[in-house]
Amino acid sequence: MKKNQPHILDSFDQRLLELLQQDADLTLDALGEAVGLSPSAVQRRIKRYREHGMRRIALIDPQALASATLIMVWVRMEHESAHDIKTFYARMRAAPEVQQCYTLAGDWDYLLMVATPSVQEYRALLERLLKPQKNIKRFESRVVLDTVKRGLALPTRASR
Repeated sequence: MKKNQPHILDSFDQRLLELLQQDADLTLDALGEAVGLSPSAVQRRIKRYREHGMRRIALIDPQALASATLIMVWVRMEHESAHDIKTFYARMRAAPEVQQCYTLAGDWDYLLMVATPSVQEYRALLERLLKPQKNIKRFESRVVLDTVKRGLALPTRASR
């Protein structure tokens, strides 16, 4: 199986990934006990996940940092040539302040989730990130006032 192809999950994989998304620090013993596998079987599965591009990261709650301002930005392009898209993607990927960037269907072309120390820093980011991109027709920003729900966990099985 290639790294960028979807990984076919069996019921053990589904449960293991659910548990790891809740707490990636669980021991192999705890994971194995929870899903009914030996610690060595769990370790082999986790190794396979990593070989297929799944990785562990640390998430910091923005509320834990007094200096985190979250902003959602909707972007509409004037036109999009292959060069424009490539340039836009490169800018988004290179900016550490851009936490997430999604291509959208509908009235807006992209949604950015941005984290900066302040609104002033965000304005400076706009000057660096969006203003040089000449094909941006319009963008709108919304400062996040409160987080009702935050998560990055992906479903591992179809809902029932």
